[in-house]
Amino acid sequence: MRAVVVGAGAMGTEWLRAVAAHPDVTLAGVVDLDLAAATRAAAGAPAARTLAELPGADFVIDATVPAAHFAVTTAALRLGLPVLGEKPLTETLPQALTLAALAELTGTLFVVSQSRRFDPHLSAFRAQIAELGPVGSLSTEFYRGSRFGGFREKMPHPLLLDMAIHAFDTARYLLADEPVQVYCDAYNPPWSWFDGAAAANATFRFAGGPRYQYSASWVGTGFDTSWNATWRATAANGTALWDGDHAPSCDSGGEVVTGPPGPASLFSESISASLAVFVDALRTGVRPATDVHRNVLSLAMVLAAVESADAGAPVVIDDTLAAAHATAVDEADHDVADVLRSWPSVRGALVDRP
Repeated sequence: MRAVVVGAGAMGTEWLRAVAAHPDVTLAGVVDLDLAAATRAAAGAPAARTLAELPGADFVIDATVPAAHFAVTTAALRLGLPVLGEKPLTETLPQALTLAALAELTGTLFVVSQSRRFDPHLSAFRAQIAELGPVGSLSTEFYRGSRFGGFREKMPHPLLLDMAIHAFDTARYLLADEPVQVYCDAYNPPWSWFDGAAAANATFRFAGGPRYQYSASWVGTGFDTSWNATWRATAANGTALWDGDHAPSCDSGGEVVTGPPGPASLFSESISASLAVFVDALRTGVRPATDVHRNVLSLAMVLAAVESADAGAPVVIDDTLAAAHATAVDEADHDVADVLRSWPSVRGALVDRP
């Protein structure tokens, strides 16, 4: 299969490595508004400023900045090209719903690469949780002193908008459940080098009853957690812990069991796994767990948390989805708006789609 990578920045470089390593994928070219950057990244393969200039591709990898995701994915889907996109799906929920409807309209696969789902230690942690009976609470701690410079330090909610989706999507995966409400308190500590809220505490209620607590900061002052955060699941028959990098542990009735040993989690391996699952989906027609419809709720968790933090009040996620749906219907092209109107409910269209 022939892939076009859109975006010649740091993430584009990671995806180019994954393409080169996959035995059944070849590089059809690199697209970037900066043609010189695209040419350098392509290393002899075709380079262009737009997708339309590179015919012959079988799919697109969108490694652009979040602000470009909607335009890039729209162009690819309109061309009938399947898309494997970087997180977040888009910057807004109306755009996310529009892309889900466009994927339906064109019959074209669009998958969001939540690459952390492919971490083998996370899979072992999920298996441990499943053995412990009904879950009462799941919690995440993420604390790092991250000095990025650039656009992140100017964002109103840098932590929630740029990082929290990893943890929120992981919570959905671990609980095998969907969020219904959130209360979030986002703030900026006095020593912060960010303009916006670089720390947050959020509590989600899930449909089956579990609570998920997220406590995080991008201006940590020591004892940094893993980039994958640290995790605790408390269930009827025990507790499971994961440090984010190594094998998880489970305590059920005083008997502590540690998962299978293995190397520390590697980001590059998760990227390659995400590509492999996408290619298999194109071959088999089996819909991946992070296809656009299923992934919208991870983005909805982020944006509902921001909404709650700004309002200082709990937010019902279905209300957030309904408002986004109304906006999407008003702003989408007529053919896409017709698909959106056909949905009996927003949540049902996202979660219950076969």
